[in-house]
Amino acid sequence: MEMPLPITTVASWEEAFGGSSRQPLLVFKHSTQCSISSGAYEELSNWLEDAVTLTLKPIMVLVPDNRDVSDAIAARLNLKHESPQLILVEGGKVSWHASHWRITYSTLDEHLGTHCEK
Repeated sequence: MEMPLPITTVASWEEAFGGSSRQPLLVFKHSTQCSISSGAYEELSNWLEDAVTLTLKPIMVLVPDNRDVSDAIAARLNLKHESPQLILVEGGKVSWHASHWRITYSTLDEHLGTHCEK
């Protein structure tokens, strides 16, 4: 399945956020400088690779390179910034989020399984 689309500008974040009314948006905030984030990225990647169909749109923000985008996401969603962080946005609202060690394959299946067929 598709890997998260990198978002590098606030404008592309706003466009993706606007689309959450039509298709749920899965936002992954990733720090390439953090081993915990690397582990979370691997869990998410494996989960997405196993998906036959996906009804949500995965996007990713590389936090060290795009801190302005990460801050805009935190402000728009009224959610404290964390990295790594995974946020499900449906209809412009956060319906689920997790960070750090809580981002695991089994947690993704548990909370996002309705958006994924394997």
